[in-house]
Amino acid sequence: MITSKLPNVGTTIFTTMSQLAAETGALNLSQGFPDFNGPQGLLDGVGRHIALGHNQYAPMTGLPVLRQQVAAKVARSYGATVNADSEVTITPGATEAIFCAIQAVIRNGDEVIVFDPCYDSYEPSVELAGGRCVHVQLSLDGFALDFEKLKAALSPRTRMIIINSPHNPTGALISRAELDQLAELIRDRDIYLVSDEVYEHLAFDGVPHVSVLSHQELYQRAFVISSFGKTYHVTGWKTGYVVAPPALSAELRKVHQYVNFCGVTPLQYALADFMAEHPEHVEELPAFYQAKRDLFCDLLEPSRFSFTRVAGTYFQLVDYSQIRPDLDDVAMSQWMTREHGVATIPVSVFYQHPPQGQRLVRLCFAKREETLQQAAEKLCVI
Repeated sequence: MITSKLPNVGTTIFTTMSQLAAETGALNLSQGFPDFNGPQGLLDGVGRHIALGHNQYAPMTGLPVLRQQVAAKVARSYGATVNADSEVTITPGATEAIFCAIQAVIRNGDEVIVFDPCYDSYEPSVELAGGRCVHVQLSLDGFALDFEKLKAALSPRTRMIIINSPHNPTGALISRAELDQLAELIRDRDIYLVSDEVYEHLAFDGVPHVSVLSHQELYQRAFVISSFGKTYHVTGWKTGYVVAPPALSAELRKVHQYVNFCGVTPLQYALADFMAEHPEHVEELPAFYQAKRDLFCDLLEPSRFSFTRVAGTYFQLVDYSQIRPDLDDVAMSQWMTREHGVATIPVSVFYQHPPQGQRLVRLCFAKREETLQQAAEKLCVI
């Protein structure tokens, strides 16, 4: 009988809720993907490159033209100069990038600090590397980094800290002052950083996303990870990238080449073309998604849910304390899906120890206007 290396891991909540939505015919505002297509020029590019015969292995590190476009975008967005050859690696999705970064530097007995609520792929990746996650809760007021708790969590075994901004599931943003404080705290320690920035271009209300790429001190010890799927509305393409200093990139690539080796070639060509032809896409993205957030929140104003409009990502948290305080959020998500036709994600699944009495669910607003209107109509009668 096999002894599981991940005995506490089952089917993810995202798969579970999407399956329940499909079974019940509910509107799926649970899993984070758009119900609209990516830009037509990008989609056309894939077919063009398939027809041109770009169907064999890409280089292990990614197509040079795409790595060059990433480096150019980093320069435009963050004023940082990175070497496309030695610091940019294209990966089949950001999840693979996170996995490879962790495997590259975490050894048996190492500790990795994660901030709850945190994305569910971090801990299994750490455990498979022989490490252990140390969970530090974000503040309940605004989900900011709690530096007193972080300082208390540090130990001689701490080898990595994983941060996520804009933050899934809360939408919170990490400020420059917080990055400065983090740098000061770990300055004299041998600690690596994974900065999960897959929603980097989804920051709202004129508040910019502050990337670790723009923080020279932290970048020297960091793997900065992003997602073409999130940025270009093509999550099913599973294509992401890592930017890291040359020495860290070299170690990450040692793992990456034996996990996937390379990403899908025609997708990389199409992305490179579109990025070169439409650099304005990323500049327009915050307003595009802020309009969806504002429409959805405006439509929810008459409901009995309470909420604060998120600062980033395409997820909105809502508090249901005034509706069904008797239900925990997993039961509430199932009830909303089965009885009211809207699938959501319970926030407690992102915690090691969920705060007592917290009554939050996560709704994805990366949807067409008509989908958001239909969902809001259902939510307003609960």
